[in-house]
Amino acid sequence: MSPNKISLLLIFSFLVCFMNFAQKTDPAEIIQKNLDAYNKRDIDEFMASFKDSIALYSHGKSEPIAQGKDAVRSLYQKLFEASPELHSTILHRAVIGNQVIDHESITGRKGSSVPVEMVMIYEVSEEHIIRMTVVKE
Repeated sequence: MSPNKISLLLIFSFLVCFMNFAQKTDPAEIIQKNLDAYNKRDIDEFMASFKDSIALYSHGKSEPIAQGKDAVRSLYQKLFEASPELHSTILHRAVIGNQVIDHESITGRKGSSVPVEMVMIYEVSEEHIIRMTVVKE
């Protein structure tokens, strides 16, 4: 194979890899869209971020709090309805591969004026959240 053909092949391979990489959404962007929907209490937009098989865990527990989109929707729908002033502020965000770790301060939860701090660990696959783990006192 001539050097020109090798060069063209390498350039083509690079472009294909770059295009595939560029089409992938950054996990932090997915989580931010989810958080924005949470802060608007828009259940449909909030749920659009999740895979059908989403699982919500409490840190250290082996059984999920909620398993599947219907169960997660029910849990958050009740929270949104009971929390008209619900708002989460990110105090710190770390992204490690396909995982996003948010340290949050949440106000207005179920009408409470006392802020609640927690850590949410999100796992993203195929541009959807597949697992959430909550760490709280």
